[in-house]
Formats: sequence, C-alpha cells, structure tokens
Amino acid sequence: MSYSKIHYTATDGVATIELADPPANTYSYEMMREIDAAVLEARMDRAVHVIVLRGAGDRFFCAGANIGMLKDADPEFKYYFCLHANETLNRLEQTPKLVIAALNGHTVGGGLEVAMAADIRIARKDAGRIGLPEVALGVLPGTGGTQRLARLVGKSRAIELMAAGRLMSFEDAKAIGLVNDVWEGVDFADAVQRYAVQFTPPHKASKAVGRIKRAVQSGLEMSFSDGLAIERELQQLLFESNDAREGIAANLEKRKPVFNGT
Repeated sequence: MSYSKIHYTATDGVATIELADPPANTYSYEMMREIDAAVLEARMDRAVHVIVLRGAGDRFFCAGANIGMLKDADPEFKYYFCLHANETLNRLEQTPKLVIAALNGHTVGGGLEVAMAADIRIARKDAGRIGLPEVALGVLPGTGGTQRLARLVGKSRAIELMAAGRLMSFEDAKAIGLVNDVWEGVDFADAVQRYAVQFTPPHKASKAVGRIKRAVQSGLEMSFSDGLAIERELQQLLFESNDAREGIAANLEKRKPVFNGT
C-alpha cells in the first residue's frame, strides 16, 4: 500500500511507522486510516517482530488531532472520527508484536494518546513537552487518554494532570512512569532501532515477547484468576514452539540460544 501521511519501512525485523504531516504531525482521518493499514501490514509480515512509532522531523512526535479538520466538522463526523481513532489505537495496543514509541519531539494531546497505546515509550532528552491539554479546548482526551493515562500513572494523578491540562518535561514524565526512559544523543532514531532489534530473532524469542505482551494487556482487564488462566494457556502454546525447545536446550548445554521466531 502507498502512504501519503506516514512513512512505512521494515528492516532487521523492525517495522517503523513515521507520522509525517508537517509541521506538527497532527493526525487526520486519512492519517489514522494509514496507521491502521500499516499496523495490519506489520502484523501480517512474518519478518516483522517489533513496531516502532516516531514523528518525522525533530520538533514533534505528534501534536494530536488536526484542530482545523475538527473546527468545521459536524458532530456526527467528530464522533465517528474519535471512534475510528480508538479502534486504530486498540488494534495497535493489541497487536501481538512489541510496539515502541520513540518520542522525538513534543508529544501532546492526541499525540500522547497514540504514544500510550504503545508498550514502551522512549523519549529524546530536551526534545519537547508531554501532556494532555484538551481541557483548554473545552473537551476531554477522547482517544483513550482518560483510560490509558489512569492505568499508567494512577487515578488521582491522571485526573489532576488532565484537569489542569499540564504539560511536563520528558524527565518529569519518566518520574511518574509515563515514559520508560529518556535518552541523550543526536542519533536518537538509530539508538531506538538498535534497542528494538534486541527483541527480534536471533536475540530474543519474539513469540515469547509477544505473548508476554498479550498476557499483560489482557490480564489487566480481568480478574487475577482469569489472568492466570490466560498466562497458563499462553505458556502451553510457547512450550510447543521451536524457540522454547531451543531456549531450554541452550540453557542445558551452557550456550547462547539462537532463536528463529517460530
């Protein structure tokens, strides 16, 4: 598929989805459709084991929804736009491949909502601010923001951050668990690529990585006992994999395992 609002590449087992709508990489209905298609393309590609999301340029990861698009739209369009965006981010969150958001610049509003649908968030030091300021527009973070932020940082802190519309540094976001890490250096994109490759074969058993993700994502939405049942089911499937046989054999033979993703 050809894309006009994103750039899609795949190399070394890592698919990169770059949001590319200057100047602020704001998303529109068209961009969300392309993100949706790219997630599906990566999910169905057996050579892809990790997905990286990033913004084009070095000023913005994503500044959220295109406000100009929404300004004159009728209420029905706005409702279905939010519904479609939610479906896209749910698909990203539930895909059985690790998703890393590389926050290379300002990550605000819907941009943070996109990033929160990833499994890991890595930010570039001093590259911008992060937060959900939708209250200043008289609306709430309507693309999963209220739900994902509360699950990441806790109910009280999430309410305060959204009600105040407060933007913070990436370092402050790391301190509250919103960002996993903050990296220095000018080769941020290359560093994220190297980081992502470690989760691909032959370095890691990518099926195990994906099912760790599924166990956590699904388990947190149900009771503890039901979560344990999913964990057991996924573990049994992994015991039947080639990578599990390789991992166990390598451990017994005192050598480094070589995984192939099957």
